[in-house]
Amino acid sequence: MHLFPVISRLLTLLFICSAISAADVDVVFNVDNTQVAPDGFTRTGVIVNGVFPGTLIQANKDDTLHIAVNDQLTDPTMRRSVSIHWHGLFQSRTGSEDGPAFVNQCPIAPGHSYTYDIPLNGQAGTFWYHSHLSSQYVDGLRGALVVYDPIDPHLSLYDVDDASTVITLADWYHNPAPGMEDIFLAGNDEPIPDSGLINGIGRYVGGPQVVRARVNVEQGKRYRFRVVNISAYAAFRFSIEGHDLTIIEVDGISHVPLTVGGFDIYAAQRYSVVLNANKVIANYWIRGPMTLQHSSDNKNLDTKNVYAVLHYSGASDAEPTTKADVSVNNLLQEYQLAALVNPGAPGGSAPADRSIDLKFSEQVKNGKLTWDINDISYLPPDLPTLLNIMANGITSEANFTATEHTFVIERNEVVELVIHGSSHGHIHPFHLHGHAFDVVQSMQGPANYINPPRRDVVGSTVIIRFQADNPGPWFLHCHIDWHLEAGLAVVFAERPAEQISGPQSQIIKQSWLDLCPIYKALPLDQQ
Repeated sequence: MHLFPVISRLLTLLFICSAISAADVDVVFNVDNTQVAPDGFTRTGVIVNGVFPGTLIQANKDDTLHIAVNDQLTDPTMRRSVSIHWHGLFQSRTGSEDGPAFVNQCPIAPGHSYTYDIPLNGQAGTFWYHSHLSSQYVDGLRGALVVYDPIDPHLSLYDVDDASTVITLADWYHNPAPGMEDIFLAGNDEPIPDSGLINGIGRYVGGPQVVRARVNVEQGKRYRFRVVNISAYAAFRFSIEGHDLTIIEVDGISHVPLTVGGFDIYAAQRYSVVLNANKVIANYWIRGPMTLQHSSDNKNLDTKNVYAVLHYSGASDAEPTTKADVSVNNLLQEYQLAALVNPGAPGGSAPADRSIDLKFSEQVKNGKLTWDINDISYLPPDLPTLLNIMANGITSEANFTATEHTFVIERNEVVELVIHGSSHGHIHPFHLHGHAFDVVQSMQGPANYINPPRRDVVGSTVIIRFQADNPGPWFLHCHIDWHLEAGLAVVFAERPAEQISGPQSQIIKQSWLDLCPIYKALPLDQQ
């Protein structure tokens, strides 16, 4: 008598699985110098399809993305070539499609196109994309990428999960990035943004009272909000007035549900949270005050004036009448998070196969500012790391130049990274390409090898672990874009011999090989 419900559930699951078929998702990115005014100040940017943030990409976990990027950039005050990273996607056998310029590819030249072909291989979650050429994404080439799982383990916790529930947080600059980068690298502080944006809308001091972004809900429904920090510099403290948030996903990885009042979210991090719209029909503040690494020297910026509106159906169209408070009770501490599936760090608490200390320092020499890791400031090579491996057979650390700062790691090694802070007290949000890692020692809380958080961006000072199970050249870098440009990065050449041949070898396209000669032939002002 008890078998019927079990059989019924199994048949339902089989029906769902049979309805899920892998599809080709074709997306076109026309990247040009459109004028935009997200905070009311009109400027030319590096913009995808005429909008900021760029076009939302949506797919299912077994799909293959085909993203045709047409470089139509002409403005000489900004970078005109382009390269795009699909942040958080593991890129199994497709390291050529990962995007970082001179690690994984040569940039796409202006007037040319390239199609990124990315099988998702069952990976689901909240991701994003951004330029990975110099500081170009500061100028606007960034947007969200969501991969749905029709049998998501948290499916019973929410009713709505679609384009309307994606929430982006961004810093925004009024000046072109290359000029600001030159001033910074001459020995000055990081450029301070002019405003903070929620869903591409914000305000700056003295600017127009732009109508705030609105997120619509219906009373009685539960919403999965996918919160993405697409900033180049700023962190945010995210909360929604009068509502708890239940975290269910962190950087593309399902986690044990944890209810909080709000959370800090560093550049490039993502959280999926469930909000139960069970409050009185009204308008409520969505709050995202910004945190920067040094005091603002930009009179346009009010770090606290970063708001949107949670609008219940049936409420007025006005802003909330309550005080625009930014305080948060029950703030998330990262160590409280626990991965839902296969918890536990690789290797457990036993010593890692390879432990690498990464110590940071900042210096100014001969009028040039650098950020160093273990006294080396990363400089990109002339030929991309992947091309050097595939074409020239480089498989030894000794074959990479010192400034490429490349570590070779071998099959299934458990790698532990001790990521130190800096003497300046900076929190550096570090991102590892090609992997999610376990945070076995967060900035607060005890060491945890049993059920630690698992993610792909983490603030320093921490200890993380990952296993070398994905051959490819993978960047590890600070996601404060100014720090990356100053050299705060290393590269892991993971199992280079197996990138060249074997069942996990890289899939290389002729169109990818063609990128370098086209780019190298460009005059400097078009690179």
